[in-house]
Amino acid sequence: MRTPVSTYRLQIRQGFTLFDAAETVPYLHSLGVDWIYLSPVLKAESGSDHGYDVTDPSVVDPERGGPEGLAAVSKAARAAGMGVLIDIVPNHVGVATPAQNPWWWSLLKEGRGSPYAEAFDVDWDLAGGRIRIPVLGSDDDLDQLEVKDGELRYYDHRFPLAEGSYTEGDSPRDVHARQHYELMGWRRADNELNYRRFFAVNTLAGVRVELPSVFDKAHEEVVRWFREGLADGLRIDHPDGLADPEGYLKRLREVTGGAYLLVEKILEPGEQLPASFECEGTTGYDALADVDRIFVDPQGRDVLDRVDARLRGGEPADYQQMIRGTKRRITDGILHSEVLRLARLVPDGSAISPEAAADAIAEIIAAFPVYRTYLPTGGEVLKEACELAARWRPELDEAIRVLHPLLQDTDLELARRFQQTSGMVMAKGVEDTAFFRYNRLGTLTEVGADPTEFSLDPEEFHRRMSRRQAELPLSMTTLSTHDTKRSEDTRARISVISEAASEWEKALDRLNALAPLPDGPLSVLLWQAIAGAWPAERERLQSYALKAAREASSSTTWTDPDPAFEEKLAAAVDSAFDNPEVRAELEALVDLLAPYGASNSLSAKLVQLTMPGVPDVYQGTEFWDRSLTDPDNRRPFSFPDRKRALEQLDAGERPASFTDERAKLLVTSRALRLRRNRQELFAGYRPVQATGPAAAHLLGFDRGAGGAPGAVTLATRLPFGLEQSGGWRDTAVELETAMKDELTGAGFGPGPAALADIFRAYPVALLVPETGGKS
Repeated sequence: MRTPVSTYRLQIRQGFTLFDAAETVPYLHSLGVDWIYLSPVLKAESGSDHGYDVTDPSVVDPERGGPEGLAAVSKAARAAGMGVLIDIVPNHVGVATPAQNPWWWSLLKEGRGSPYAEAFDVDWDLAGGRIRIPVLGSDDDLDQLEVKDGELRYYDHRFPLAEGSYTEGDSPRDVHARQHYELMGWRRADNELNYRRFFAVNTLAGVRVELPSVFDKAHEEVVRWFREGLADGLRIDHPDGLADPEGYLKRLREVTGGAYLLVEKILEPGEQLPASFECEGTTGYDALADVDRIFVDPQGRDVLDRVDARLRGGEPADYQQMIRGTKRRITDGILHSEVLRLARLVPDGSAISPEAAADAIAEIIAAFPVYRTYLPTGGEVLKEACELAARWRPELDEAIRVLHPLLQDTDLELARRFQQTSGMVMAKGVEDTAFFRYNRLGTLTEVGADPTEFSLDPEEFHRRMSRRQAELPLSMTTLSTHDTKRSEDTRARISVISEAASEWEKALDRLNALAPLPDGPLSVLLWQAIAGAWPAERERLQSYALKAAREASSSTTWTDPDPAFEEKLAAAVDSAFDNPEVRAELEALVDLLAPYGASNSLSAKLVQLTMPGVPDVYQGTEFWDRSLTDPDNRRPFSFPDRKRALEQLDAGERPASFTDERAKLLVTSRALRLRRNRQELFAGYRPVQATGPAAAHLLGFDRGAGGAPGAVTLATRLPFGLEQSGGWRDTAVELETAMKDELTGAGFGPGPAALADIFRAYPVALLVPETGGKS
């Protein structure tokens, strides 16, 4: 198996095709990247900028460069000695435009008789053999249907006609009644949908790749990539949506000839990737959470809790109660159709009413501490969830007691489908709702993290990294992705608030007085995001604020917006640009946070690039990137600017200050090059400790193995507090041998080396033994 040393993620779309990606390969190779990492490239909905709405898995998307583009990327990568990792989407396909998806079009046209009927996860019995499509404004809109050019039309929506279902003069309503599908009002999807989706997205229909014939059809093109040597590895999107992730990975490993595989798996604290999964690890959100928390000051927690409590009018938020409520909101709302489908699968004779079954299933899911378990394992997790659900709802105790053994019976569809559903509820109820409500510190509410874990001390960080080195050395690490709520540099600046919590509290109070928002917790999220991303365009911040408020669903929602609240929200954002007092307050806050945020950014980047695992760099983040949630994090950026800056660094120019974005490029390029060219320096892991008054402000580790010195990472943590306490003073590290800093060229050791000297130019250092090799 060929494995990567590092990867660089590129978002392939119509405006940046595979041919464009091929042209970036020389720059990426110069940057030090080992493998190029491509977002989904199979044919997707026309105009899609992410590619997760695949409409035809049998071909590389022509809008993204087509098969010729993929061949060009692969050829360029091979010429540079680089590998190719590609993101694939096995759980679902895009069905927003039926005519673009031949599988879905066939299903609608032929119903159960379609050769693709088995590919889709449809409960045909619920709707009398028809598939329900929630596309109408309301059911009254059936009067807006028309038959045109051999199709049923609803405004711009086109649907096929079944064979013999239309003769001249038939009314569109009558024609609709003869089809294999039922068009219905979109609000009915919450309770009456009869096909599995990706989360609650009606336009992404679940696919049954657990069936061998469906797997084969869905992966013909993917298999070709490996047969023809176009790809070296795969990133698997949302494996928790699959009926049998373990079986899927085993089959995928077989058909790709044993290729490198990563899964987009969210691991909750203490949760381990199942040992039975045939893959090298996750896409790195677990690593992201660990890196973030080493730069959060635990001493700020009390102040931030107090602010949270005051803005909530009493006690600080109880996160466990919050997510129970947000998950029930999802089970009783946008995913109620899925819960009702589970209830219909409870065996006859179980002596539970359908209503009680649905309620109890929803309560068990709400009590689940992880996204899902994997049959036949996970019995203890299910047992504890059932016990907790029964404590919450004693009146459901009997129903829960009946359900418990059924939910772990591997022979029952109920148990298998429950596994697929719990993760959907976790994602929508926690990531996409609670993470916009639990707002004391925005750094903590990131994908894959538990925001109740406030910070990590170096000792715990070292324990986790030693375990990662021993158990998952080929798992990915990351700081920013296309899914992160805030980019790495935005979070790095927000983390400084934990060190300057009292200053933050005063600034927030002044901002709220100048630009009042009738949702105190949301005001925390809003002003932290603005301060983290500043300077930023008005349109970006308005889009983010509206999305965040609607996701939180406390004061407004996607389905039932509150215009009055949203006007106040827009006014608050506008005040940052139009009100001189607000702008002055904001910029004073940013001036306080920014230099320490830059220090955190460089430290986090170096740690992530040199810690155990395979580091990924998200496109463009070798410069400062202060993005917010998608689609803000998919904005265009300039490769020529980065190429030019890298050439300047290689010519001997150095950033005037560590706050210059070229400092981040310097850290990124030198770390990536060293990892690729001197892999023997990254074969182990052991902590490096400092002595002296500021020792707690150092995070250090040596990647050497077997007692031999390796690459040594030294990074500043809690820089605001460090400065407040008088700086490094006589704090030092003991170096076993003479070492050179890859960032500055300065030499240190053997023996004690003063951190004030090591960090004279930058808040980080990457030390390499003086003897042997070139980097």
